[in-house]
Parts: sequence; structure tokens; C-alpha cells
Amino acid sequence: MKLESYQYNCVRVDHRGKVTTYQVKSPGGKYVEKELKLQWAALPLEMVVIPSGTFTMGSPIDEAERTDDEGPQRQVRVEQFLMGRYEVTQDQYEAVMGTNPSFFKGFGFNRPVDSVSWDDAQEFIRRLTQMTGKRYRLPTEAEWEYAVRAGTTTPFSYGATITPRVVNYNGNYPYGNAPKGEYREQTMDVNSLYPNPWGLHHIHGNLWEWVEDYWHDNFEGAPTDGSAWLIEGKQSLRVLRGGSWSLVAWDTRSAKRSGLFQVSRGNNIGFRLVLSF
Repeated sequence: MKLESYQYNCVRVDHRGKVTTYQVKSPGGKYVEKELKLQWAALPLEMVVIPSGTFTMGSPIDEAERTDDEGPQRQVRVEQFLMGRYEVTQDQYEAVMGTNPSFFKGFGFNRPVDSVSWDDAQEFIRRLTQMTGKRYRLPTEAEWEYAVRAGTTTPFSYGATITPRVVNYNGNYPYGNAPKGEYREQTMDVNSLYPNPWGLHHIHGNLWEWVEDYWHDNFEGAPTDGSAWLIEGKQSLRVLRGGSWSLVAWDTRSAKRSGLFQVSRGNNIGFRLVLSF
């Protein structure tokens, strides 16, 4: 698997919403999938290296707008893996499935595919794996939170708060001391706005993202090795992470969780892939 080194601009957001930019070198490089036949000018399927490490999963009890399902906090060890630099696009989905179920069509090749269920995502993965010979999958909930945090412990990977310059959410409802901002009322191209410190675009907001795990009401008894939690819990419900374009700022925090029936679809739901080494 050939990895390419690259650099990108990232941002920090202070408690009042002031944005400053800085340059980052990717922690391990990226992999570009060559087997998908996409439209000219469409973004390829790119996977970035997420390094091994240990992190504190969940939110502290003093984090504003936290809910009980985000705790108790615990230390989790995650091994190195590759994660989609972007949410799966409409063009990528159509190249594999032959259809585009998205509500937000007609805006070009690089909008994320929306209106997909957990089952739809799994069928996409099954076919993509068959096409490429590589074992793509959904992230576990622990992998997802580890990747979004990217070494941070703040409510967002960008810092204490966010603005619509950085995340696609309902800017009428800011977090903390940030000012109100734009509410776009739709998805954005997956490569728009700034990535998080590990190079992941729209890991906050834009679309809720399915992960592998069953829904559990809290983290009591959850695995600490980064694996998916696939025992007990509510097995007809799967976890979603990241918030979406339609939600308020605090619903896009790194620790925010939601759960839906795995057959559920919506114009604020999509997914992102991972690939193990």
C-alpha cells in the first residue's frame, strides 16, 4: 500500500470564536484508492493514516451541553488505521452502487452522499471490498472519537468552540462565547472548510456519520481496546457521530453521540470509511 506525504492548513478557534490558521504535515500520509472509476474532476477516495495511541473517550462532567450518554470517561487504546479524508461522496457511492439516493443532488460530484442507512453503508462496503480487494469497513465508535479528537481534549478538535467558517452547522445557535453565524441549510462539498489536526474534513458537522457499534446508553462496561461494542445494548440501533448541517453547534462536539435504527435514512446522515493495515 503506497502512502503519500502531504501538508494542509488547519485552524484553532479560541473561546470567543477567533480563528487562526497553521500548517500541518500529515502524521502518516495518505492512500488513494485507484480502483474506483469516477467522473472527471471528482475527488478520489482518499484515506489518511490515523496513528496508534491512547486517549480519554467521552466528555468531562463540566463540559457545557454534555449528556449522560457521553460518560463515564475512560482510557481507550487504538491501533493505527486509515480513515477517509472525506465523507463518502455521491459520485463514489454511485460508482459502486449504481444509484444516488441523496436529497441534496445537482451540486456537483463532491457533495457527500446523504439519505443512507447503516444497512446501505454496509452494502456499499461489501461491494467496494469486492471491487478493490481491500477490506473497507465503518469505524468503531472509539476509532471515530479518537480520530476526531486528534490529540485534543477540548469540546471540538479545533478548540473551545467553532464557527461556520470552520464547521457546517446551524450557525444561529453558537457554542460558548462564539458569535452567531451563517446557517447554510444544506450539505457542503466534502473538501470544503478546514480539516481537523489529523487531516479529516467535516468530521464535525455536515452529516451524521454511521459507526459500527450497537447503541448503549452510556459507556459502562465498554471495550477499552478500540474495538466495536457489539454485545448487549440496543442491537437494532446503531451509533451516529459528528452532528450535521441541520444541528446546533453543541451537537457537533467531539463527544456527541446519537443512535438510530440501522434502517433509518435522512438528509443529514452519511458515512466515512476506514481501512485497517
